[in-house]
Amino acid sequence: MDRIGEFGAASPTTPGFVVVTTENPPGYEVLDTYGEVFGLTVRSRNFISDFGSGVKSLLGGELKGLTKALSSSRAEAVTRMVEQAKSLGANGVVMMRFDVSDARDMGTEVCAYGTAVSVRKL
Repeated sequence: MDRIGEFGAASPTTPGFVVVTTENPPGYEVLDTYGEVFGLTVRSRNFISDFGSGVKSLLGGELKGLTKALSSSRAEAVTRMVEQAKSLGANGVVMMRFDVSDARDMGTEVCAYGTAVSVRKL
């Protein structure tokens, strides 16, 4: 299985679908461009988890609950982005990026976005 960037040419959930943070995927030719695609998720805050994170932040160290939640949110955002790209007929996303922001003090918004393309393996 080819691997390109963090998600690879064949991610576990999307065999054969290319997701890269670069403009030109190594070993592939971009044939067509479909435009911007994105995947978005907003996770609500958990009072107990927030309290535990607050205590942990005073003592120092990794906030493992928050790390796990953000990792899960990133994966969900990428899955939704890929689904949107596939609906346009694309088999890849180039120039993929993440944006993370606070959602009105109620949660965390994670957005994965990039340009949907058709690629051909060289």
